[in-house]
Parts: sequence; C-alpha cells; structure tokens
Amino acid sequence: MTDKMGKLSITPPQTQGATNVTRVEHKVTPESRVRKNGHKPGVIWLTGLSGSGKSTLAIGLEKALFDHGFQTYVLDGDNLRYGLNKDLGFSPEERMENIRRVGETAALFARAGFIVISAFISPYRTDRAQARVAAGEDFHEVYVSADIEVCEARDPKGLYKRARAGEIPDFTGVSAPYEVPEAPDLVVDSGHQKVEETLQDLLDYVSEKFTLKS
Repeated sequence: MTDKMGKLSITPPQTQGATNVTRVEHKVTPESRVRKNGHKPGVIWLTGLSGSGKSTLAIGLEKALFDHGFQTYVLDGDNLRYGLNKDLGFSPEERMENIRRVGETAALFARAGFIVISAFISPYRTDRAQARVAAGEDFHEVYVSADIEVCEARDPKGLYKRARAGEIPDFTGVSAPYEVPEAPDLVVDSGHQKVEETLQDLLDYVSEKFTLKS
C-alpha cells in the first residue's frame, strides 16, 4: 500500500485481513510429529547487531543438528528479503512487518515439527514479543551478544562503513536503535568467544530444551 506521497506504508495487522476464514484442523497431531521426529519442535530466534555472527551461528547450528538427525531449517534475514519480504525496506514500520511475517512463518515451521532457526537483527523488543506470541511456548529468544565496536570492526558486508558515510539510512546501531533483550532465554557471547565455543553453547541449549527425555 502507498500513501499520497507515493511512499510505502504498512497497515497494522489488526486492521486488515479477511473475515470469512475458518481454521483447518490437522489430522496429524503435534505429539505424533514429536514421536516421529524424535525431538521437540521450536523457534530458536537469534537476535543481535549486524556483524554479531547470527547467520554464521544459524548455519552452523543447522548443519550440526541435521547431522544428528534433527528436522531443522534456517530462516535468514537476507535470504527472506530476496523473496517473501522483497517488497519491504528498512523503515521502522517495514521492519515491524518484516519481523511479523517471519514470526508467523517460523511458527508454522515449528508446528510442522521443525526446529527453525531465525537469524534476524530484529531490533525492537515489541516485534520480538510478537514473534514469541506467534510461536507460544515453542519460542526461544537467543541474544547474540557483541558490542557495536566489535561488529563494526568485523563489518563482513561493509555495511557499517556505508552507514557511517550516510549511504544507508536507518541502519541499526548507527542511525537506528537496537533494543537489547531484557530477559532472553539464552545469551551467547559472540563478541569474545570463538565461533566453535558459541556454537557449543547453542548445541547444549538444544540438548537441554529439545531432546526427549528417556
């Protein structure tokens, strides 16, 4: 939708949507999916600054879990902007809609029995809270902690340099805020630990929260 100035605007979800819809009940129960997969489902939501290592950890965790027989898939911020969210920019309103869509998609994956790993800056607490509501008790917020100085020194995509030059408006940590999680389910210190150490922290968490107890 565009406003009178031709700019993209986002209508809050609660004011839109069809009314003539009926929820379809599945014949396959969540319990059946757990038994078949051999593990609990859920959303592992990695949040943190650009350059904190979210995508690296997400891809590494996906591979490790898959090799151990888990049903798992990564939803990455950049990848989804090539398809599902390619119509969205980076204004606060568009960031909100971006995370809303991702939260609903991740919740669907979890209901299908997957451990879905989401790697998104997701800078606003209210948006992450909405993603938690979508997935319910299956949502696990993981704060990938790294100081802005560390992230900017890494700058793997050259985004901080461009943001400092004024080429990228509304860039998180430079010209737009990042709201640190107040009560995350897990904090991993990617700013000081090696990738292997941080990944092991995530694997230990999955082992505790997602594996079936005998």
